[in-house]
Amino acid sequence: MSDVAKAELSRYLQEGRDAILWKMEGLSEYDVRRPLTPTGTNLLGLVKHLAGVEAEYFGVVFNRPFPEKIAWLSPTAEPNEDMWAHPEESRDEIVSLYQRVWAHADATVSALDLDASGSVPWWREASNPVSLARILVHVTAETHRHAGHADIVREVADGSVGHRDGNDNMAAVDQAWWRTYCDRLESAARSFR
Repeated sequence: MSDVAKAELSRYLQEGRDAILWKMEGLSEYDVRRPLTPTGTNLLGLVKHLAGVEAEYFGVVFNRPFPEKIAWLSPTAEPNEDMWAHPEESRDEIVSLYQRVWAHADATVSALDLDASGSVPWWREASNPVSLARILVHVTAETHRHAGHADIVREVADGSVGHRDGNDNMAAVDQAWWRTYCDRLESAARSFR
């Protein structure tokens, strides 16, 4: 695969990263941390989780370990440790870590060819080895999946919606239209009760 393909894959990954961070802009510490689903999904937890994802997939998998210890990646970490921020973990610290992990991941992508081979220890043997291209696609898909979670969590937190800064990608209608629209959806759903 060409350098053009690598650049395009990297661009899509970066767009997901940027979206995740943008979803926290303007929110209080409480609102980026509070659980807004029955399983505790919260915006800062999504960032923390993705920092670990990239550190492992672009580090361990290609024998280029991220140089900092990430406590929630320890085998002794409690379940879901990576999905929420402890009070002593600041937003700035987690965002900064995520950005340092990006730099490490980007260095791995830059240093290797897309067909470079790696191994994902937590995947079944039949799924290994993997190429850098496959991992780039995998991590990009995971990042965008969590960006979708962040879309919903942010909308629940304060009603904000949008694809990215300056592009809400929503119909150009007023709040009354949305209320009527949601009432129509509820009425249609109730017909199946």
